[in-house]
Amino acid sequence: MPKASELKRGTIVEINGVPHAVKQLEAKSPSSRGASTLYKVRFNNLQTGQKLDESYKSDDFLKEADCVRQSVQYSYKDGDNYIFMNNDDFSQYEVNAENIDEQIGYISEGMEGLSAMIMDGVLLSIELPQSVDMEIVDTVPNLKGATATGRTKPATLSTGMEVQVPEYIEVGELIKINTGTGKFMSRA
Repeated sequence: MPKASELKRGTIVEINGVPHAVKQLEAKSPSSRGASTLYKVRFNNLQTGQKLDESYKSDDFLKEADCVRQSVQYSYKDGDNYIFMNNDDFSQYEVNAENIDEQIGYISEGMEGLSAMIMDGVLLSIELPQSVDMEIVDTVPNLKGATATGRTKPATLSTGMEVQVPEYIEVGELIKINTGTGKFMSRA
């Protein structure tokens, strides 16, 4: 049973018997003495897709959902569904694009290092690695005199996602992206 202060983005808890995933988490420290930190949490209902906003004190307990964490690999897209393969027994799990909409830009074909949260044989959510390597397919040409600490420019990745990169980065380069913030980290 995790405390509210131990919640992270992607954690799955059970609220009223229904699994909910933490989408956003905000800690508010009160200015008065003796008051405890409040955690404003936005959950996503994993069965209906509805959002739920709740506030908790730091020592409030939440019930962890009875999920299994499984190592998976992205296989392919079928219409609006994404198909992932279990790395142990090669069984396949299907998830609707709406359930993983924030992670779609980081997922490329054959991608490994993903963890799936599975409950009763149904894939509920995907956890990405801390960073992923992506190829730049479109950006403005390299500017002469651009430095590592200089300005940024938009770049389109192989998945269609757009990120800000330093001006010296060119088309075809592999870059490392932080999946938590969506920002450029370094060349891969």
